[in-house]
Amino acid sequence: MKIAMIGTGYVGLVSGVCFSDFGHDVVCVDKDAGKIARLKAGEVPIYEPGLEALMATNVAAGRLTFTTDLPAAVDGADAVFIAVGTPTRRGDGHADLTYVMAAAAEIAVALTGYAVVVTKSTVPVGTNRAVARTIRKANPAADFDVASNPEFLREGAAIDDFMRPDRVVVGVERDRAKEVMADIYRPLFLREFPIVWTDLESAEMIKYAANAFLAAKITFINEIAALCERVGADVKAVAHGMGLDGRIGNKFLHAGPGYGGSCFPKDTRALARIGQEHAVPMQITETVIKVNEEVKRRMIDRIVDLCGGSVNGRTIAVLGVTFKPNTDDMREAPSLTIVPALIGAGAKVRVTDPQGRKEGEALLPGAKWADDAYHAAQGADCVVILTEWNEFRALDLKRLARKMATPRMADLRNVYSARDAKRAGFEAYAGVGR
Repeated sequence: MKIAMIGTGYVGLVSGVCFSDFGHDVVCVDKDAGKIARLKAGEVPIYEPGLEALMATNVAAGRLTFTTDLPAAVDGADAVFIAVGTPTRRGDGHADLTYVMAAAAEIAVALTGYAVVVTKSTVPVGTNRAVARTIRKANPAADFDVASNPEFLREGAAIDDFMRPDRVVVGVERDRAKEVMADIYRPLFLREFPIVWTDLESAEMIKYAANAFLAAKITFINEIAALCERVGADVKAVAHGMGLDGRIGNKFLHAGPGYGGSCFPKDTRALARIGQEHAVPMQITETVIKVNEEVKRRMIDRIVDLCGGSVNGRTIAVLGVTFKPNTDDMREAPSLTIVPALIGAGAKVRVTDPQGRKEGEALLPGAKWADDAYHAAQGADCVVILTEWNEFRALDLKRLARKMATPRMADLRNVYSARDAKRAGFEAYAGVGR
């Protein structure tokens, strides 16, 4: 199959590379000439384990190319995927569809034969029909169908998620479009991974419902953690006991500083807005959004309390600033709330992150950067574990404590235990939900 992938952001690039690894002929398109030049040179603009090597393999095989020329990429394509950004719109919290509709209009005039125009971006219910109207208006003679094919990629594990998915969701209206999509995903069908065939609206809703549910699960365990602290329970034991119930499961039951990233904050806000527009308030989702912000503020208070009620003049070492491990993504990361608050309270904040510095330097003005955890902790009054990178899971705690002026640890990911910290020489330790 010949595929045009419009957009080389996280979703577009990972999807394009993986489709080419299926054996398809994929052209990835972007307006950013600098980004295309870097991709042609073999440089991956995002950090995703395994992506650079897989991209190089498929470029060398001749199945994957990059261009700024959208008409050339769309010409003769069996499917054209829209994988552009849908950021939160200022003012109302809805998904901004400016880039989606602009891409649809450009695709319309570039179509030369039958193609399925597939929305890969996360979009509100009704967007695919709006894409179809945009194409028909721009090119009444166009021969096409639209399809909704939302992505379910976890940053840091995106390639495995694409190649071994829990499910693939495809919304289509006509058999002709279904046949094209079935051919595209044939490698997964042959390995018996579930493919959910449904209508356009249901496919759009599945994405929002899934992300909102997972965000609610994270927020629920964070509320339980706060209660555990008051009643003397251990949230790790509680989460383990809950997770063994097959109806609940153990994933996303890890107490911490709240969710962040490119999906959950944006998608929960968009779902809440969709509910308001249709007079069906998403009250659980609205509460999840509110509580998640409160959790971040509660983490700030925890650090301040650990430092005796004030961080003014204190040196705080923050380990990890990306929203999760194995990514360089800083979008909506808890660090963007916590670090500025500490600096605003008079703290001297020193941060380190395996991949976060590239974006973090601009996003965290006033913070000083260190090469590793031990340099960050030198002379510090408190060390904060904010993102659970593997290298922060296996620290030499005795060495870390010796480097600090006042060995205190705010373990916001529950990587260690109070007993481990005390044995290593920490005079104070605070986890979450313990």
